[in-house]
Amino acid sequence: MKAKSAKKNVLVSVVMGSDSDLPVMTEATKVLEDFGIGYELILTSAHRTPLRTTKFAVSAAERGIKIIIVGAGAAAHLAGVIAAQTTLPVVGVPIDSTSLHGLDALLSTVQMPSGVPVAAMAIGKSGAKNAALFAARLLALEDKGINAKLSAHRNKMSRDVEKKQENLKCRKS
Repeated sequence: MKAKSAKKNVLVSVVMGSDSDLPVMTEATKVLEDFGIGYELILTSAHRTPLRTTKFAVSAAERGIKIIIVGAGAAAHLAGVIAAQTTLPVVGVPIDSTSLHGLDALLSTVQMPSGVPVAAMAIGKSGAKNAALFAARLLALEDKGINAKLSAHRNKMSRDVEKKQENLKCRKS
């Protein structure tokens, strides 16, 4: 299975059910790149390419993948189908691709049957970013370098809020 790889040491699979999901899932890849975490980008469908999806899911761990981030819209079965075939952590990103504005995908993602866990993120781009940050947190359990980058990221967010507060005070005067 060919995949776009950001680094040689690929730890995270970023999976989507359609190429129309790419603008959302790119947000996850940007975060992974910022943290120096190797990833691969995979396109497969639970419904249109079920055998390809199965092959991906059952081979991911043996290929060195540690976490799978899955974006899907509409019925959003992809994360559950993958989670059913691997013991790796699966993080679902619901995508707004229907007239229900992603609510259908969110409900599909959070309603996994007992024994088939999928961590569910918010709908859309913020969910994709948080999925990558969640993956970084999982990897940081055993990687001090990633842990340090996460701490720096949190500190930067705090400093940014303080700057914004100062800007508000300046505007008030």
